[in-house]
Amino acid sequence: MKPRSLRRDLSLGIGLGLTLLWLLAMTGTTLVVREELDEVYDSLMEETAHRLLPMALQQTRQPPPAKSEVLLTWVLRDIHGTIILRSGGASDAMFDMTPEDGFSTIGDFRHFTRSLNRYSLDVASPLQERREAARGILLALLVPALILLPLCLIGVAWFTRRNFRSVDTLSAEVSDRAPSDLQPLITKGLQTELLPIRDAVNRLMQTLDTAITAERAFSANAAHELRTPIAAILAHVQRLLAEAPDGPVHDRASIVEVELKRTTRLVEKLIQLARAESISSLGAEAVDATRILRMIANDYRAPLQVPDDAVMVHMDADTLAILARNLIENAVVHGRNVEVNLSRDGWLRVVNEGPVISPQILPNLTERFERAYSRKEGSGLGLAIVSAITRSNSLLLNLYSPANGRADGFEAGVRLPLSKTNVDVTSCKVPDS
Repeated sequence: MKPRSLRRDLSLGIGLGLTLLWLLAMTGTTLVVREELDEVYDSLMEETAHRLLPMALQQTRQPPPAKSEVLLTWVLRDIHGTIILRSGGASDAMFDMTPEDGFSTIGDFRHFTRSLNRYSLDVASPLQERREAARGILLALLVPALILLPLCLIGVAWFTRRNFRSVDTLSAEVSDRAPSDLQPLITKGLQTELLPIRDAVNRLMQTLDTAITAERAFSANAAHELRTPIAAILAHVQRLLAEAPDGPVHDRASIVEVELKRTTRLVEKLIQLARAESISSLGAEAVDATRILRMIANDYRAPLQVPDDAVMVHMDADTLAILARNLIENAVVHGRNVEVNLSRDGWLRVVNEGPVISPQILPNLTERFERAYSRKEGSGLGLAIVSAITRSNSLLLNLYSPANGRADGFEAGVRLPLSKTNVDVTSCKVPDS
């Protein structure tokens, strides 16, 4: 499900709310105007009836011409309801009924009747005139609204966008951070509501940084402290092997030697892991990845395919060597027929033959001491070290099983950071890892 935009929701909410309030205001104004128009027209009819009735009885005013357009028409009736006098435009259809005194509505006309001296004056006004007047007022309100409302919505969108700049800046600062970057957020110009969020995130990152630093320091210190006593014990065991005759003692000493060597390798891996999980090792100077890969692939007698020209990458030589050594060693220990390939675009791929690893287990191979189905001798830290290096350097790591283009096997690919300039590297020291 796609995440919703707070800025979009706020703009739509304010815009729709403003539109709804405007429509409600226009509806209320229209109802009030119609009521006021009815009162004005009724008052006009009543006043006209009061003035016309005495004049009609005395016949002091002739009725207007029949074709003249008037808002009010009237008839004068005798006691029997017979029309004895009418205004211009007053038809029988308009006055086919004799209403009671006062206001009444008959058909599409509003009537006001007043009686005096056995005569009654019936004044009628077409309701169509009132509706047209109401429509004219509504149109006068609607046209400006149709012009101003889009401008208001544009203003709301601009205002929310302008006030959300600090949120966008904070979001960009967080999203651009590398996973290993736990430095405090320094976004400026945040509103009061956002400051507690930034400060809480900074406190959380500080706590995480303290805990991770302590864990890394413990792992590194413990591994370093174990080096010396293990080396001393291994030396004594090897001396014992040299002096002891063949027999149970010699056999047990051989087993101890194997386990001590395995422990030594594990300590070295822990030291590499502690270093890999430290700060980014991307270097300012470019190194030739092909030279480093040739040396390491030769140590494991693994076939290597690299371009004829140098592939320059911005990466610390030691870190690149550790990365390549662990990838190749992992492939050698847990498979066969290992192949190493480095392309011009910086993709380092290490492929071996072996059983297919299930999709459920494959993502967990970068965890510490995870060996999938293999029971072969290994530290279980090789891919964990590779993953730590790729995370701290923001590199892309892909794992496939079966390998691409094969029915079985395992493939690990890392996208190395290519150098933008072609630097001629004359020498590159590759340390033992």
